[in-house]
Formats: sequence, C-alpha cells, structure tokens
Amino acid sequence: MKTCLIVDDSPVIREIAARIVTDLGLTPWEAANAADAVDQCRREKPDAVLLDWDLPSMGALDFLRGVGGLEPEKRPVIVLCATENDPQQFTLARAAGAPYHILKPFDKSTIAEKFVEIGIVDADVGDVSNSAQA
Repeated sequence: MKTCLIVDDSPVIREIAARIVTDLGLTPWEAANAADAVDQCRREKPDAVLLDWDLPSMGALDFLRGVGGLEPEKRPVIVLCATENDPQQFTLARAAGAPYHILKPFDKSTIAEKFVEIGIVDADVGDVSNSAQA
C-alpha cells in the first residue's frame, strides 16, 4: 500500500489529512516538524509528502534540503501545502524539490485531484464529493 507523510505542526490538520489520504487508499504517516519528517524519509521512503510551508524552527525549505540529499530514487513526491497563493514561495519550493502545491484549506477533492495528477492514486479514487476540510 502506498504511503503519505503528513508534515504539519497542527494535530488537527494532520488528523484531517490522515483521514483524507486513508480514504484515498494510502497509509498516512505523520510528523509534527521538519526534523522528524526528514528522519522518517531517511528510514523509509514515503510515496508522497504533504508538507506545510509554515513549520516552526526547521521550516519547509530545511526539510526540502534534508531530503534533497537523498538518492533520487529515495526521494518522495512532495506537495507543498500553503495558506497563501505566493508565486515566489512556490518558486523557492519548486527549486528546492517540491514541484507541486495545494492551498489550505484543502479538502478531499483537492488532494485527490493533485494525487491523480502526479500518479499517486488512480483516477477512480472514488466519490470525492464528501470531503473534509483542513
């Protein structure tokens, strides 16, 4: 089964995202900070990462640098989750290894569409009309 690491300092956001990715057929892993997330990625590669931009202390760019040092085949697909539609922020993230992004608040449909686009889940992931928001 495919896995998704949810990196967010909010336990509520992690819980909602975990429910969404579970509904999409993935096994959720969670990390409250970037340092723990990098450690998890080094131990066992998740298929995807939902990465909050606004992490305390060690931020999203630090996480991206940390996993950027992994061999290419051991790097997960990273989707940046941001609260603002900031093109400069997305450019920085893309250059550091997060080619995809979604905006918060996200819902099941938003995550499903992005995961279908990048090939993490099949297009027939089911009815996404009943969505939780984060």
